[in-house]
Amino acid sequence: MNSEHNGENPSTNTQHENRAKPQKIATHQLNNIKKVIGVVSGKGGVGKSLVTSLLAIIANRDGYQTAIFDADITGPSIPRSFGLHEGASGNKSGIFPVETANGIRVMSLNLLTENETDPVLWRGPIVANAVQQFWTDVIWGDIDYMFIDMPPGTGDVALTVFQSLPLDGIIVVTSPQELVAMIVEKAINMAKVMNIPVLGIVENMSYMVCPHCQEKLTIFGPSKVAESAKKYQIERFARIPIDSAISTLVDQGSIEDVQGEFLDDLRKIIN
Repeated sequence: MNSEHNGENPSTNTQHENRAKPQKIATHQLNNIKKVIGVVSGKGGVGKSLVTSLLAIIANRDGYQTAIFDADITGPSIPRSFGLHEGASGNKSGIFPVETANGIRVMSLNLLTENETDPVLWRGPIVANAVQQFWTDVIWGDIDYMFIDMPPGTGDVALTVFQSLPLDGIIVVTSPQELVAMIVEKAINMAKVMNIPVLGIVENMSYMVCPHCQEKLTIFGPSKVAESAKKYQIERFARIPIDSAISTLVDQGSIEDVQGEFLDDLRKIIN
């Protein structure tokens, strides 16, 4: 059918098609990465890095070869949670990720800087290029599950990951506050525009268990995760409690020792 006859511009149609089907970039030739899952949030401070780490720990405990791709270039926190302080190594073939105590492979900018507290004073395009290089230049090897810890928002890095990497889906992290619910909608809508499935929603800081009576206290208001999941037709969701034991393990670099029944709900999202 002649598109001009229908009042359409052929060049415009091509532009729309290119946006709908962005070109994915190839990973390193030594890699065999089976499933790639992005962990996103509309704003900072909701526990996205914690959720990324816990998902990787669960997959690792289930016997899968697991990796964490820390795409939060300007605010990397993954290595410290796992007690990783040594720098990444490499050779002429590429860069090797650092392994945690239990064998999770991690790559983060903190593992490439001279000091882990050095600030990253880069503009958006350079940050986006660094993210791509974590995919093309890092020798991850055979990986069953790769979890990408995304920076908050829907900016350059999110677009780079959504357009350039073969995502199998994303997991959205939220908290009970009303304002966050609005921002979550932005992240979910972005995924829809980019044709990427939303695998589940995780509500962090959802409740606190009283140490005396074991009642679940909703410190930040009633949970909204079930309501949000229903609204966006997302079948799977999980809730993570406020627990000082988790915070202590993270601060100690021993996040792989986290235990709790809530991990079972996280497991259902990725299985």
